[in-house]
Parts: sequence; structure tokens; C-alpha cells
Amino acid sequence: MNIQTKVKGTIALDADGVLLDYHASYALAWQKAFGALPSIKDPLAYWPIDRWDVQKLIGYKLEQFRLCFDEEFWSTIPPLPGALEACILLKEAGYDLVCVSALKETYRLSRLQNIRDHGFPIDDVIATEHSDTSISPKAKALSDLKPVAFVDDYLPYFRGVPTRIHMALITREPNGTPNIGEELSNISSSHYDLLEFAKWWIHCPPDIK
Repeated sequence: MNIQTKVKGTIALDADGVLLDYHASYALAWQKAFGALPSIKDPLAYWPIDRWDVQKLIGYKLEQFRLCFDEEFWSTIPPLPGALEACILLKEAGYDLVCVSALKETYRLSRLQNIRDHGFPIDDVIATEHSDTSISPKAKALSDLKPVAFVDDYLPYFRGVPTRIHMALITREPNGTPNIGEELSNISSSHYDLLEFAKWWIHCPPDIK
């Protein structure tokens, strides 16, 4: 960012499905656990278990698979197309970027290393572990952070987010998506991917921001 550019605020970004290609790493984790890279069953599926030609796991095999979601997994997820360009555009436009991720604190530094390795101009990662409440696990962190905008690809994670924050939903793959229903009325804007959001945000009217 040009040092002359005045900081216009912070934008909070989700990681998986916004910055990073969790689908791709899911397939690699499957290969690590069971020795074979799965083929694509539905390229438009929202959930990886529906995207890849894999079976649902229980018992020992499920635990074997879960063990592959370790520090190496969380530090090596590839970026989504256009995500790095989007972040650079937002940074050059004067925004600080922070990743707010529903992730165990144990893996926060792995995630930070991952996004830095890809060159994302992101200052920090805030890990917010999953909860069983009806409120988004990210709501408290976002309330404290006070970003001008929050970008996520999972509609339930906007529950309880302060309404002063612009809530931008990334819609991405439509098949089996949870991004439907009455809660869409709570969203400020929707976009196919982060690059589309970034270009729109930079040029949208000031009153929207």
C-alpha cells in the first residue's frame, strides 16, 4: 500500500471458501489417509463430501481421516483464484485486512503462516472455535474488532454480528448450499467470490460503506 494512503478501516475476511481452497486440501487429506486421490463427483457442490466421490466415514476410518487435519494441513491450503488479487486491491485502497476464522486456537499460527506464504497482505488471524449457541462463533471477535466489513461464505456465521458492520456473503458453489432462506435478508451484499467483492467495494457509493 502506498504510505500516503489513509487507512479507511479494517475488513475481516473468512479463510476457507473466501481466501483458501479448502476443497482442494480436503481431497489431499483423503489421499493422505487412504492412499487415493478422490475424483470429482459434483464440481458445483458447496460441501467437500458432496464435491468429491467419497463415502461418509464412521468409527476408526473417521478418526484416521481427522488425524490428517493437522498443522501441515492448515499451513498448506492453496489460495482460491483471484483471492490474492482481491486482497492486494483492498490493501492498496487503504484497508487493513484481518482473517477471522472458525478454527481451533491450536492451528491459528499454522493458518497465519499459510496465508503469509501465499503473499496475502493480511495482518493477523483471529481464531474463533465453534460453539453450540445460535450466535456465530465469530460475533464476539467481530464486535471487538469493529471492522467496516466482514466477508464470509457461510450464512450462519453472520448471526449476531453487529449490524453496523457491512456483511458480505460469498455465494460460491450453489449445490447443497446453506446460504438460503430468511436470513439472507440480514446480509448487506452478496458476491460470487472475494475478487468480485473487492472490485465492488472499492467503487461502491460512500454511504454503503
